[in-house]
Amino acid sequence: MAASKQIQVERQSALHGHYEAGLFGLQADREQSAAIVLQEVLNLSLWQVAAWPDTYKSVATKISKAYGSKKPLGPNKSASNAGGSVLRVEPLKFWVIGDTPANKGKDAIAVDEAVWVDQSHSRTQLRITGEHAVTLLNQFLPLDLRESQFAVGDVASSALHHVGVTLWRSQEGYELFIPRGFALALWEVLIEGAAQYGYEVI
Repeated sequence: MAASKQIQVERQSALHGHYEAGLFGLQADREQSAAIVLQEVLNLSLWQVAAWPDTYKSVATKISKAYGSKKPLGPNKSASNAGGSVLRVEPLKFWVIGDTPANKGKDAIAVDEAVWVDQSHSRTQLRITGEHAVTLLNQFLPLDLRESQFAVGDVASSALHHVGVTLWRSQEGYELFIPRGFALALWEVLIEGAAQYGYEVI
């Protein structure tokens, strides 16, 4: 019997053919930094971890510890270390961004404690930075993004043009997770909004 061949499928961005790097808008003709920088983060690794009410405490403790948090994550909070990040996106659900934890030894999450679902292909991740990043986001998201209210590590679920999105403020910037099917439409909305300030796509 012939050995089966493993087929590796190359993931294609939802923005393929519509993603052009460069300077655009008012900033395009100026010799200074762009007011907004937009970047698609490719090859997203996203796992959703869903616990049950009676297992939540154990799961929250283990998964928070795996990413460097000394205590279980509170609502709309995240933790990060060299292995990746964990975001508490719903009362009983977490997102793991990056490598999944080793899940071994005394801190292993048992199969009857939580369900792990790979959702890497379900979202497009955009990173938004620059002087006017918050101004751009607040044109579309009804969130208080002031430093005192939305600090590094904070997470929020919201809607952009009636599409449910998740916003996470990482160390690198504002990470916007968009359902893949709406990614191109919302990308066009964002770059149109950014044009008045001048923006760079990297």
